Amino acid sequence: MSKDLYNSKENKNRMEYTIYTTEEFDKEFNKLDKSEQTRVNKILKQLKEKVGNVGKPLSGLSFFREKKFGNKRLYFLIYENFLVILVISISDKKAQQATINRILLDIKEYQQYILEIVKKSKN
Repeated sequence: MSKDLYNSKENKNRMEYTIYTTEEFDKEFNKLDKSEQTRVNKILKQLKEKVGNVGKPLSGLSFFREKKFGNKRLYFLIYENFLVILVISISDKKAQQATINRILLDIKEYQQYILEIVKKSKN
């Protein structure tokens, strides 16, 4: 898993979120064509600026979201208490439900990963 794609900066009224990505996301991102990569980068920038207003909540969980772009979906978890977004994966409509189910199965591991990152950053 890789670190922050965009440097966090303190805003006058609030702290911006830090975005982390998984290896899975990184591999899928690198397979995208340049226009799709540009679109994903714009979504990530939006996430930092308007976290709660980007994407559709999934499985009744407000912190688990997807954002559509073209015929694909970007999946991410929002950890408000740590000001962190973990971008997990990209899939097409065909693999959408399988991707959602797998993320739900692994949700505790993602949380543990974020806890470890937050712990390290405080030291």
